[in-house]
Amino acid sequence: MGPTAFTLAAIAAFLLAVTAAHWFKSLGFELWRDAMTPLVAGLICGAILRFTTTNAIVVGILLTVAALYVRLTGRESEAADGMVLGALTGAAAAIPLMAHLAECILAGAVAGYGITFALTHVRDKMRQFVVDAITAAAAIGAAYVPTLVARTGLAPRWIDVAVVAAIPLLVVITVFKQSTSIRAELRHEASLGVIDDADVRPTAHPLLRIGRGGWHDAEAHREFVRVASKIALRKRQQRYRPDDTARLYQVEIIKLRMQVQEMSRIDRAMRSHAETVQLNRE
Repeated sequence: MGPTAFTLAAIAAFLLAVTAAHWFKSLGFELWRDAMTPLVAGLICGAILRFTTTNAIVVGILLTVAALYVRLTGRESEAADGMVLGALTGAAAAIPLMAHLAECILAGAVAGYGITFALTHVRDKMRQFVVDAITAAAAIGAAYVPTLVARTGLAPRWIDVAVVAAIPLLVVITVFKQSTSIRAELRHEASLGVIDDADVRPTAHPLLRIGRGGWHDAEAHREFVRVASKIALRKRQQRYRPDDTARLYQVEIIKLRMQVQEMSRIDRAMRSHAETVQLNRE
């Protein structure tokens, strides 16, 4: 397989793997609702790099600027999602180059993570700027990593394969890591009477939440998981926002709580009806 064909195949495999990993994280395909801007920004970055230089410094800076643009124009998300969108930006940047896939994906992932982390966890605008500057430096370092690894004698193709596999794997690891904090937030919701205690573990556990979780309908349970997980996310984000913004988050949390309560009510009614029908049959 020639270099061009290999790069295209690696990009296609990366997109499929990221889609699968992100579905495992969110139980939905909203990734591609948000991916258009990162992909277009990545293609523009790739075109600039093609006609200028693929120096690690330029790669890191360009993809950090792209991550900033995505942050300012896209929906607010958590750092792990920013990493995925940044990696997609990097993969798109490699298309015009037909090379440097590992460099672009690593730089994009680091830039996306750092930029989104600054928005999510840092209140002060000046501190956000400092974190963004540190992110740019980290993205430059990430873009230089494949060159350092190649000096050990490892073939560039194997470096590309390792990076393509690493990002989806990190997403899956993040899901398991976040399950503890999500469980803690949902236990608080259960103590408030928003959800049932029996729903906490099946909603927070990375594997149990994929199935029915004791619900009448598996898809309804997955939608419940998505909404309940969003409550947990918004509660975490609320802690790092100014008072005015935090109040807006609280309004959204209240609406989401009403939604999960209604979903639980409907499911209980459906289960009760199914049990009644079964008893009548017997």
